[in-house]
Amino acid sequence: MTTVSVEVERAALVGLAVGGLPRSLVEEHLDELERLVETAGGIVVERFVQERSAPDPATVVGSGFLSNLAERCQELEVRSLVFDDDLTGSQLRNVERVVPEDVKVLDRAAVILDIFALRARSREAQTQVELAQLNYLLPRLTRRWRHLSRQAGGIGTRGVGETQLEIDRRLISTRISHLKRKLATIERDRRLRRERRSELATVALVGYTNAGKSSLFRCLASQDVLVENRLFATLDPRTRRFSLGDGAIAVLTDTVGFIRKLPHDLVAPFRSTLEEAAGADILLHVVDVSHPGWRDQLVVGSSVLDGLDVAPERVLLVLNKIDLLPGGTRPEAPNGQPAARVSATTGEGADRLLVELRRRLLDADGVTTVRVPIDQPEMVERALGLPHQMARRFGDQTVAVAARIDAAGLAELGLDRYRVASWTAASGLS
Repeated sequence: MTTVSVEVERAALVGLAVGGLPRSLVEEHLDELERLVETAGGIVVERFVQERSAPDPATVVGSGFLSNLAERCQELEVRSLVFDDDLTGSQLRNVERVVPEDVKVLDRAAVILDIFALRARSREAQTQVELAQLNYLLPRLTRRWRHLSRQAGGIGTRGVGETQLEIDRRLISTRISHLKRKLATIERDRRLRRERRSELATVALVGYTNAGKSSLFRCLASQDVLVENRLFATLDPRTRRFSLGDGAIAVLTDTVGFIRKLPHDLVAPFRSTLEEAAGADILLHVVDVSHPGWRDQLVVGSSVLDGLDVAPERVLLVLNKIDLLPGGTRPEAPNGQPAARVSATTGEGADRLLVELRRRLLDADGVTTVRVPIDQPEMVERALGLPHQMARRFGDQTVAVAARIDAAGLAELGLDRYRVASWTAASGLS
């Protein structure tokens, strides 16, 4: 049998320390960029960091530094030169003029898009990826064509015809319009599915990419899902019912991870995925506390949630991967905010997390709990028939039901006199 070997593409990274930005922070960003390149299938063979008071408008790093980059790329047989910061179309073109012809010039956004294209599986994700790719490509078309003087004029025309660049722009713009209409239809279907699930409580997992959201999803929902030590392992949102214990059932959703320096054009097409999380009753903001920069990653995630207008009281911080910390270490959340400490891999802390989720969901505003003696079968039947039930529990002498129903609806069923302060208060069922 013949074995086909696939050559891994050699890449070099370029970082920029602007205005006294600490070199350590630049290196941290390059660490993340290296993981992105590896996730996309490349291998990093060198890093370059340029210190400047401001980015060079033409080449970002300056002509002299760029010339040295070109020489080193040739020596190291580099095939991809990846900038950590976004490059404009003119900057890409200027850099390409200097580096060897067989070296591709990319920026962070291009690498992320490549990963998205690799990981997209559902119709929605594939549509979102293509839309993001075209939005990214449109202002950068000038570097794609070297024959822009080509004319498309024919018999009976006057003057020059349409350039290839103009044709491409028109075709891409048309395709973008088509994809937006297609995505609007997909999002409408998603909203309908979400409305059908609305009677159940919803919990969404959000957080920085590779924080362990998929592992926590598997831990809580007891589902066999993809878990990889790779960035953006989850692109399509996953939704499953899961038990909170004590008779409570909720819906759990896993979403795409956050990352720093994610361009707006990449965030916008995936907004529907994030809105799935934004509409949840509780959002579990998962953070990898074993990562040295977890506090910075927490800030990135919090800023994304702020942009989605998620109220802080609906967010529960989950400090994950405590099993990777030195023995006895107890991570503390910034500003003393409430946090659950878990290991999604070993299951440590998962029971306490479920108890806190149950308390927050069932004791929340808008949720009513009734406790009915079992010797009143008519009232028990009415309680068990309540709409929008979130939990029910049978005791030796009473039955407790938690549901989303207002006082008027409860009174109409004659159950208002069985109302108790909260689900927690009803825990002593007998």
